Amino acid sequence: MEVHGFWTALGPSDRAKITPLGTQRLYRRGEILCREGDPGGIVLVLIRGHARIITVTPDGREVLIAVRGSGDVVGELAAIDGGPRSATVEALDDVEALEVAGSRFAALCRREPEISWALLVVLSERLRDVGKQWLDLGGGAIARRVAAQLMQLAVQHGAQQGTDIEVVVPGTQAELAMTAAISRESWARVTRELRERGIISTGRRRLTIHRMDELRRLAR
Repeated sequence: MEVHGFWTALGPSDRAKITPLGTQRLYRRGEILCREGDPGGIVLVLIRGHARIITVTPDGREVLIAVRGSGDVVGELAAIDGGPRSATVEALDDVEALEVAGSRFAALCRREPEISWALLVVLSERLRDVGKQWLDLGGGAIARRVAAQLMQLAVQHGAQQGTDIEVVVPGTQAELAMTAAISRESWARVTRELRERGIISTGRRRLTIHRMDELRRLAR
């Protein structure tokens, strides 16, 4: 199992301080981990599986924002600032997560500088990646949505072929772009950049992901 993000940044002793505070829970594919607008009651560390981050536009369209995987933390912002959930988190496949009450997590971060530093590193990496996406792919939010959409396709429709992942794409470019709330032209531009960088290759209703780690980084 490949693990990334917050959990990886912690040492064994710091993980041991968090684990007793939480409860292990299994979410089935399609189940909601937390919903946009709800109070930020819990922080979740993803131990296994993938979850998608989605939001709803004022006109009612669902927009895919990012994909999180094993080792990532979600719900941390609401725990830090006490605000409502800024997005909905939905299991893309079966997800095992450690649920920690937001108040306990915030108190632990105030008490344990190594844990709060690890969280700060994760948040700064996410901000840095957004900035890099603006430079590399001409628009951070758009690039992240496309990468997240491709990650979602890989999880739901992909098959491992050696080091690559082969995906049968269940829709047209226009349909995928609509789901990501971007124009077809923007979708085409970003996927062209991804092809030029050797991250993916495409064919008629087929997609091959060659560098999953890079795609995952862009989707965060």
